[in-house]
Order: sequence, then structure tokens, then C-alpha cells
Amino acid sequence: MSEQLDKILIDKKVELTQRITAIEADFKKGRSADFSEQTTESENDEVLDEIHHEAKVELSLVNNAILKLENGQYGICETCDDDINPERLKALPYTSTCIKCAK
Repeated sequence: MSEQLDKILIDKKVELTQRITAIEADFKKGRSADFSEQTTESENDEVLDEIHHEAKVELSLVNNAILKLENGQYGICETCDDDINPERLKALPYTSTCIKCAK
């Protein structure tokens, strides 16, 4: 199961890194000279900024989970030190708390 989780986390890390890179590349592109286009682009930038932020937060969680896996601390709740249910880890492999402490 450890190898499977490692692959899931690495795949997620690659996906998030690619997403972040694509968003940052879009931010670097020039904007239209047309005012109405600038308004639409500004609205799109707000959405992209939120997606960018969420992807960076998720990437941080994934990196933390990978580090825990390497250190033998993966699957242990950061709050109560109980084991995190394997089904929860399958659904959210980068979670750091058990369902009880997440509430």
C-alpha cells in the first residue's frame, strides 16, 4: 500500500506543479489593448489567482505527506496521534488528521 500511496502522491505533485506552472505562464502573458477584453481578462485573473493559491496549498500538503511517508510518520493524525483510517487516506492521501479531529 505504501508504494501505491507514494505513486498517488507523486502523480498529484506532478499534476499540481504543472497546473501552477501553466497559471504562472498565463499571468506573464501580455494583456489585450482592448478595454472590454481587459475587463474579462481581469475577471479571469481573479479566478486563476484563486486556483493558483489553492493549488499551492494542496501542493504543500502533498509535499508534507511525501515527507511523512519517507519518515515513517504517514497515516498518523497530527492532532491525536491515532492512525488515520486507510479509507480516509485513499480518498484524501495528503490528509494529516483523522476524521474525528478533522471535524
